Amino acid sequence: MSIEETVNPMDKSSIKLLRNQVLLTLREGHYSPRTHKAYFGWIRRFLRFHRRHPLELGSNDVRAYLDELIKTRNITASTHQQALCAIVFLYRQVLRIEPPWVESLVRPRKPGRLPVVLSRDEVRRLLDVMSGTTRLMAQIMYGSGLRVMECAHLRVKDIDFDLGHIVVRDGKGRKDRITLLPNQLRPILAKHLEAIRAQNESDIADGAGYVELPGALAAKYPSAAREWPWQWVFPATRQYRHQSTGQRRRHHLHETVVQRACKQAVRTAGISKPASCHSLRHSFATHLLEAGYDIRTIQELLGHRDVSTTMIYTHVLNRGPFGVRSPLD
Repeated sequence: MSIEETVNPMDKSSIKLLRNQVLLTLREGHYSPRTHKAYFGWIRRFLRFHRRHPLELGSNDVRAYLDELIKTRNITASTHQQALCAIVFLYRQVLRIEPPWVESLVRPRKPGRLPVVLSRDEVRRLLDVMSGTTRLMAQIMYGSGLRVMECAHLRVKDIDFDLGHIVVRDGKGRKDRITLLPNQLRPILAKHLEAIRAQNESDIADGAGYVELPGALAAKYPSAAREWPWQWVFPATRQYRHQSTGQRRRHHLHETVVQRACKQAVRTAGISKPASCHSLRHSFATHLLEAGYDIRTIQELLGHRDVSTTMIYTHVLNRGPFGVRSPLD
């Protein structure tokens, strides 16, 4: 259902204008595609719930919507916070008003969860039961501390074999950073890229071989979409035809492919922890701390804005809580 269909017929024209304003503001703010989708979805559901223009709503209406989400959908604190941020974005950024009731809204408190960290033996068992491209992606996530989307978004130019590092571009918070390239993976990754290059050359010979380029680079450098440095390190197995250009492209491998492979590997390896792809990143940080590396260095490798975020890994070191030895031992 579109936003226009969420209100009374007499209000359709004003809501259609509001819909366009929301989309324009999201584009102007250069929000990530995921934030774009999430915010627009929450705003649409907010209007669908009340069936009135947001200028006619007040704090009690916003609270009623959020309370309904908690009661009927049992949303988490993180989801509650995202929905609230989307509504505040609607008023502050789209409608350009500052409702007096915004500051009075109760912000949900997120529970202090500890990350799921695998031991070195568990990581070894996990990787041993994986194979192919998903195993290589899991190795990079553990060996370099990448998030799953950062790994999927890697392009050939982001791998620097000479300097031994990986450039993570447009990561969380739209920040770039440099992290290490494990020596053990250099020959494996080089062989993988040889196979990808042969596939790309075959695609080009068949009239395809294009990839999506960030921003306006496609207009600035029309031929770059076929050039080797811009190709995905982990391309999808199938091609698709881009609607506006007609180009046959390959997207990067979808993140759910490696997520499912990791989940299956956890079960096959007999690991009892609720581990996921992100557990490999947590394990990367924890194992570096165990090895004695400086926490500021680990903060830079992980791309954390604040060192307090990195400090959480000091609570899951393999030394017992607070480094205390039990009297029973």
